[in-house]
Amino acid sequence: CVRCCEPPDQRFSYPQYQPLPQINMTILKGEKGDRGERGMQGKFGKTGVAGSRGHTGPKGQKGSMGAPGERCKSHYAAFSVGRKKPLHSNDYYQTLIFDTEFVNLYDHFNMFTGKFYCYVPGIYYFSLNVHTWNQKETYLHIMRNGVEVVILYAQVSDRSIMQSQSVMLELREQDEVWVRLYKGERENAIFSDEYDTYITFSGHLIK
Repeated sequence: CVRCCEPPDQRFSYPQYQPLPQINMTILKGEKGDRGERGMQGKFGKTGVAGSRGHTGPKGQKGSMGAPGERCKSHYAAFSVGRKKPLHSNDYYQTLIFDTEFVNLYDHFNMFTGKFYCYVPGIYYFSLNVHTWNQKETYLHIMRNGVEVVILYAQVSDRSIMQSQSVMLELREQDEVWVRLYKGERENAIFSDEYDTYITFSGHLIK
């Protein structure tokens, strides 16, 4: 390249452009360096859309048998008592006392008071059987905590007969159940003798 506006003696020539040789960079590549330290964790991205439910996996193997559990605790309550002596009503309210003990599990029935005391709460079944006295009225109640529950009644008759009454009661702890003789306008009496037991009162825990 020559400037044409300058005098011929001041003209000089610029060096001509020469292309640089091409260098193969793969030849100059060095060995792989050591791994750098891990950078800080970036921010969490937005939650993606839940995918479809996968197929049910194969059934696993049966596990080993566990340790045996504690033995089931069972509770019981039962009684059955009788009376060999007849009874006439002297007072308006008279507790029926029994003199014969057939079954009295754990002494829950008190032979001196004539009452069953509940120590195991639950559902109980009670039954009362008496023999009426001819020409006399029969009037008794199965009582719970001083309240009449059911009545056993027979009118005056020329013949004496067996009468029965039964009931299921849900009892709480310390509840009391007994039989009470009631005196109305007529004489009230139940029959029995020393040879046979005509009067029985029984009860047991169902559940």
